[in-house]
Amino acid sequence: MTAQSTQARTLAAADAAATGAVQEPVHGAEIVVPLNRLKASPRNARKVPHSPAAIEAFAASIKVKGVLQPPVVEIERGEDGAATGNYLVTIGEGRRQGLRLLAKRKQIKRTHPVKVVVDTENDAHEISLDENTTREAMHPADQFEAFKRLADEKGYGAEEIGARFGVTATTVRQRLRLGAAAPELMTAYRDGEIGLDQLMAFCLSPDQDRQRQVFEQLGNYRPVPAIRRAMTEAKVWAEDRRATFVGVEAYEAVGGSVLRDLFTEDGGGWLEDPALLDRMVGDRLAGLAEEARQREGWKWAEAAFDYAEVSALGRVYPVEVVRAEADAAEIAALSEEYDRIVSEAGAEGLTPEADARLEEIDRTLQAFGPDFDYTSEVKARAGVMVLLGHDGLARFERGLIRAEDAVETRRPDPEAPEGWSEDGGDGEAVSAPEPEADEGLTPLSDRLVIDLTAHRTMGLRDAVQANESVALTVVVHALALQVFYPGYGAASPLQLRLTLTRLERLAPGVSDGPAGLRVADRCEAWGTRLPERSEDLWSVLATMPPSDLLGLMACCAGVGLYAVRDPHDRRPGVLAQADILATAVGLDMAGTWTATAASYFSRVAKARVLEAVTEATSSEEAGRLAGFKKGDMAEAAERLVKGKGWLPAVLRTAPAVEPDAPEPQGEASEPPQPDDDAYRFAAE
Repeated sequence: MTAQSTQARTLAAADAAATGAVQEPVHGAEIVVPLNRLKASPRNARKVPHSPAAIEAFAASIKVKGVLQPPVVEIERGEDGAATGNYLVTIGEGRRQGLRLLAKRKQIKRTHPVKVVVDTENDAHEISLDENTTREAMHPADQFEAFKRLADEKGYGAEEIGARFGVTATTVRQRLRLGAAAPELMTAYRDGEIGLDQLMAFCLSPDQDRQRQVFEQLGNYRPVPAIRRAMTEAKVWAEDRRATFVGVEAYEAVGGSVLRDLFTEDGGGWLEDPALLDRMVGDRLAGLAEEARQREGWKWAEAAFDYAEVSALGRVYPVEVVRAEADAAEIAALSEEYDRIVSEAGAEGLTPEADARLEEIDRTLQAFGPDFDYTSEVKARAGVMVLLGHDGLARFERGLIRAEDAVETRRPDPEAPEGWSEDGGDGEAVSAPEPEADEGLTPLSDRLVIDLTAHRTMGLRDAVQANESVALTVVVHALALQVFYPGYGAASPLQLRLTLTRLERLAPGVSDGPAGLRVADRCEAWGTRLPERSEDLWSVLATMPPSDLLGLMACCAGVGLYAVRDPHDRRPGVLAQADILATAVGLDMAGTWTATAASYFSRVAKARVLEAVTEATSSEEAGRLAGFKKGDMAEAAERLVKGKGWLPAVLRTAPAVEPDAPEPQGEASEPPQPDDDAYRFAAE
């Protein structure tokens, strides 16, 4: 008898049983039942339904290999005790759901024949519980190695294996990587010496020799951060600004290798050739600099690797471009039309015609060139430097002047009063020769000049005090000379001196941060409005409205602020006033500074790290880090506080006191004093 005729007979027997024409199947009988005659058993011990992923896995397995283990069923009976022709699945509900999914996708028929085992003696609920309880899942290590064996012996790729087992190709790649772990690691995993998260950390790299080396080096101390750091040592993270600038694809295109992280959602990784990456960064920066030199006509161009290289040079700023009346009128008309089209856009947005017109206007306006530009004379002696910003973008610094290309901006005044000599900015008068008898019209003596100019100075003080507008100009003139004309700040009679401290030498990269870039942008915006020669500054400021003078004064005052807490320069009064100033301006350092392993956690004691994690998250999270070594604790803390806006006490700003707030009770409050802990970073 053929298998086909046996199956046909079994199906016929099942249909006959539904009409009561034949005897019911006995206990343990194997019969074939149409899929649409199989129903979920109400006495199944599993009440939580199978997950979609599990059902998908059942369907994938059945599609390729069929139902490997027949479900166990009981006969469904009606209220009168007669068989209904349907069967309740006691064991194998997941397989039934997988078959139904295939039928829903029309990969099999709704009447697809399913071999089942009939149980008429055992309690359905008990055997369902037994089936789900008295079994032990395969150890994950066995599963990882089995997947790898399929790949090695059958030649299946990740997609093929995934299709056969109803899992994603990404999951298969992870299991294949884990299955290829060094045997020593797999043994340790099976023995419970390391956990799955630790095994995944070791398997970041498929290099078994490196896995063994790190496994031995770490000994019994194997937290995940330590393993990951050791496995990626001497590699560059794919989100490093250098990798962002060059592009991982470009790096790979020239032969650079990338170690992919298969165990994170973003699929990031590490670039394994830092020397190649640095060379690509340098070449691209130099190329951009040379392109800018040729395109814009600069005397020289260089790639810069540190902002200190830029700050060591002088600087000139662009000036407003003088346009012909016809060009200026056309620009104004086009700008007005552009604004009108944008303002008339309805709730549906711009029409295709309006959008096309805006693009046309934008191209026409760009063809006129920038409103501010450097003169050809400036470009003939100045240069451009290109450096890599903290955000991975190229940063162009134009108008830089080397010492040999600087233009002398202070010249002796041919109309200076008789007997007057420039003091060179050091406040010492140059001696004039004492008059001799019978020499005619001789220069005035030094003593007399001092006497007379003292009276003149007092007259100036009186006149300036009486003229608030001129007084504001005098202050701004003195500040701007020092900020925008280094070396010529003493050219003002106002004894107002700024100490301009380069913060880059104290905190490398501070000029490249968000606040540093905003400060630089404001200075550049003002620099475009100021003349190149210091002696022309007064005439420009004298015509500025008070609002502009105040804006320039704010720019200069900000550059001159210095509130660095230095243990060798204790200035409690200055620092206390800096705290008051921070409150007055509502300073929020959360948008400027972020706590990372490099910026904070690796530079403080463990107690400080745990304090930060507790404040940013919870004491429970901090407790999990308590046993970590310093480097691992710093990395873990960086991930935990990321996005929380946490700041150390020295960077926090006290809230402003409401005018109607009651006076504090008890002793009079003292001005805030600097925290001694701010003067040092305690490191283990």
